[in-house]
Amino acid sequence: MFNTKTILVALALVTGLAGMPAAQAAESTGPAVEKQSWSFAGIFGTYDQNQLQRGFQIFREVCSSCHSARLIAFRNLSEEGGPGFSEEQVKALAAEYEIADINADGGVRPGVAADRWPSPFATEQDAKDANGGALPPDFSVLAKARGIKESGLWWIANYFTGYSEGGPDYIHALLNGYHEEVPESAPHNADGTPFELPEGKYYNDFFPGHAISMAPPLQDGQVTYTVAEGQEAVPETVQQYSTDVSAFMMWMAEPGLVSRKETGFKVLLFLVVFAGLMWATKRRIWQGIEH
Repeated sequence: MFNTKTILVALALVTGLAGMPAAQAAESTGPAVEKQSWSFAGIFGTYDQNQLQRGFQIFREVCSSCHSARLIAFRNLSEEGGPGFSEEQVKALAAEYEIADINADGGVRPGVAADRWPSPFATEQDAKDANGGALPPDFSVLAKARGIKESGLWWIANYFTGYSEGGPDYIHALLNGYHEEVPESAPHNADGTPFELPEGKYYNDFFPGHAISMAPPLQDGQVTYTVAEGQEAVPETVQQYSTDVSAFMMWMAEPGLVSRKETGFKVLLFLVVFAGLMWATKRRIWQGIEH
C-alpha cells in the first residue's frame, strides 16, 4: 500500500518534471512555434484539395529547384485524397520532365505517370556544391520527420486530440522566421559574446542554432496562383505560400491520412459492437445461475 509520504514524493516528482520544460522554454530567447489551423488536423480532419494544388504549385515552381521528393511518383498526384489532378493532367505534367534511363536513346526520355519525381541534381555532391556545401533535405517525408516541443506535460493531450501537425507547424514557422539582420533578441554565445552569423548563412528564429544555409525561399507575389472559375482568390503572400506548401508536404509524407482515420473509426465501431455482443452473451449464459 502507498503511504502518504510516498504519494507526496510522487506528486513532487511529477510537478518537477512538468515545470522543467516550461522553465527551459522561458530561458530560450527564440519564439515558440505557433500552431496553425489545418484542415487535416484532429481525428475528423481531411486534406483541402485546393490547398494541396496550391502547395504543389509552390513546390514545383520554387522548392523543386533545390529539393528532391524521391518517394513521390507523378501518378500519386491523381490518387484519391490528394491534390486531385486528372490522369491526363498528370501524364502531361510528367512528359514535361526528362528522366534518366540507360535503355533510352541518349540516356534520357520523357517522363511517364509511373516515374518518381526527378531530383534537381544528379548526385548529392552536385547538390552540396550548388548550395554552399549544405545538402537540401528530401521533401518526401520531411513533414513527419520534423516536429515541435511542447512545454510541461501538455504533450499528453496530443493522444486525445490526435495532434500530429508538428511538422507542418514547424515548416510554416521556419518559412516565416527569417530576418534580414541578426535581431537584438538573438541568443548570446555560451561565453556571453554576441551572436555572430557565419558568412553565407541566414538568421532564422526557428532553425536550430538560428544559422540556416537556405536563403529565404519565398517572397510576396512570387507565385501567381492558378484560380479555377468559381473559386475565391487567395492572398499571394509568404504567409499563404508557406501555409499551402506545408500542407502539401504533409500530404506527401502521409498521403493515406484520411483513409487511416476512416479505418480507425471502423475499428472503434467494431470494438464497441463486439464488446456489446460479449456482454449480451455473458448475460445470457450466466442468467439464472447463482454466483
